[in-house]
Amino acid sequence: MHNHGLGSWMAKRRLKTPDARALVFDEEVMTYRELADAADRVSALLWRRGIRKGDTVAYLGENSPQFIQVMFGSMQLGAVFVPVNTRLAPPEIAHVLHDSGARVLIHDGEFAERIAAVVDEGAIAHHIETGEGSVERPGLARLLRSTRAGHADAEVALDDPAAIIYTSGTTGKAKGAVLTHGNLTWVAVNCIVDYDVTSTDVALMISPLFHVASLGMGALPVILKGATMVLEKGFEPRRALAQIERHGITMLSGVPTTYQLMADHPDWASTDLSSLRTLTCGGSAVPTRILNAYEERGLSFTQGYGMTETSPGATSLSPGMTRVKQGSVGLPHFFTDIRIADENGAMVPRGTVGEIEISGPNVFHGYHANPDATAAAFTTDGWFRSGDLGYLDPDGYLFIADRLKDMIISGGENIYPAEVENLIADIEGVTGVAVFGVPDDRWGEVPWAAITVRDGASVDTDAVRSHLEGRLARYKLPKHVEVVHELPRTASGKVRKADLRARFGG
Repeated sequence: MHNHGLGSWMAKRRLKTPDARALVFDEEVMTYRELADAADRVSALLWRRGIRKGDTVAYLGENSPQFIQVMFGSMQLGAVFVPVNTRLAPPEIAHVLHDSGARVLIHDGEFAERIAAVVDEGAIAHHIETGEGSVERPGLARLLRSTRAGHADAEVALDDPAAIIYTSGTTGKAKGAVLTHGNLTWVAVNCIVDYDVTSTDVALMISPLFHVASLGMGALPVILKGATMVLEKGFEPRRALAQIERHGITMLSGVPTTYQLMADHPDWASTDLSSLRTLTCGGSAVPTRILNAYEERGLSFTQGYGMTETSPGATSLSPGMTRVKQGSVGLPHFFTDIRIADENGAMVPRGTVGEIEISGPNVFHGYHANPDATAAAFTTDGWFRSGDLGYLDPDGYLFIADRLKDMIISGGENIYPAEVENLIADIEGVTGVAVFGVPDDRWGEVPWAAITVRDGASVDTDAVRSHLEGRLARYKLPKHVEVVHELPRTASGKVRKADLRARFGG
């Protein structure tokens, strides 16, 4: 038997570059040998608890070495890794764990209360905290110290599932995108080719690894090349700037809000940024003000477009074209293809707006246990239907025109209005609801809600947020609620959200 997937990466890195720095976390430095040894112990621990190929291992925690160790340790067994967004509310976490069929949940202690209900149900065979724990209930750190490496090898092919990443659904419940070992390998290769990742790079990881962008386009290319990650538990502008200078950071990934907060910080002007070589930005277009601030320091951005289902990279705009093709999300990644189709599925000429369709080895195979959603996501000839509208210019550069799904992107987080609308509709007195994005200087855009209410009912922003609190992640809660006489609708009855965005976002 042989593992051809990501589970083999640690052993190969240990063989090729055992003493190279793999990651830095606070004051801790781990070489590739040490990281591989720790992943081996995780693998052995899981094996002895009955985890086998195809079982799901969930992880709920902030960025840390344990995240990387558990991911690779799981994949060595052919188990499927399920990173859980730490910002989710308890019902959302429960859905991810139930839907994925997680047999093991490894979590930071601070999330114990959020998972208490689902753990009490008994569906999860094992749940382990990442810290020391106690003698009676040892945590992951204590368990790994007493675990000897060694486990049965697993036969893993590139088409086997490696991870399930949950993406908010257009009709409410989040869907699990199944990413194969091949998907994640090819997105890493695309990044190495298009971003010129080298073994001497030092990447500052300030975005959460549970996001597919940070994982697939941040951590994995770095590990594949044997470069170094400086891993941060979270993002704080002052600390991020200090880490760039302290560690000679060459690569940095984030969303527009990340870069804006750093440029607005008092330490910005005095921080040595001379080591920075590659700045990648996703989520939404980089505003001109931020472009200007970084260009004044001799820095340019690589921007791009993608989604969970494409692991996530689909296109990239090189720094040299940032101004020439301003507003574009770039060209397809090296091993990825883009085409534009009309509503009947026919290809359209360049310059014509249509639905963006994507093909390549980085494109997922389907949604977990959801054949209907999977079938709807692909054309008859196997191209992924993005649900986004765009066009290709004469040079083949992609421009995004609109989102078919009405998705809101706030600070790099995706928000699907239907998920929020379904819960607001349950509020006593609400007769109609539409959730939409409004431009915001800090977050790019934020969710607003327009509602109609029954005569005599009193519903306001506080009432809506109070109802949603604990049911949804806080970033999904509307920042403002407008009570309107009626919602603008098309002849078929669909709410015209573009009208609401123009009315309240202008």
